[in-house]
Amino acid sequence: MKVTYIINGKKQEFDISPGEILLDLLRDNGYMEVKGDCYEGTCGACTVLINNVPYASCTTLAAGVDEAEITTVKGLGDINNPHPVQQAFAKFGAVQCGYCTPGEILSAYALLLKDPDPGEEDIKRALDGNLCRCSGYMQQIEAVKIAAKMMREAGDNGRV
Repeated sequence: MKVTYIINGKKQEFDISPGEILLDLLRDNGYMEVKGDCYEGTCGACTVLINNVPYASCTTLAAGVDEAEITTVKGLGDINNPHPVQQAFAKFGAVQCGYCTPGEILSAYALLLKDPDPGEEDIKRALDGNLCRCSGYMQQIEAVKIAAKMMREAGDNGRV
């Protein structure tokens, strides 16, 4: 069966098998920034945005999101033009081993799209589905606070 997505702003079509999960489809097609770990939807490493809402791609059927806009962390920015959320995570040491970082950044970005000035409890709830084994989470919370400020100052979802 054929599915069509807009991935990181680019329209793409894929032939998929019934029951194929989005994580495997993405990784098999070169989106290595989407990590896979638990395959149960509990760790957050595979988080992608589907129409700007965070989803665990390891429990999302590829056929179920046909015609969706999918954003991976590379869709926000790259090393030469990082998004404010990516900048803040790097600046505050919220990036350690990096395995959980893409999911955390996407979860933070989705929160900031809905709430440009979240409180600490809102940030904690938004990051709750993203497990990090390398930190105490305080760096991520501080990074989201700074990213929120940067995005408000930049406008246009933080693009400068």
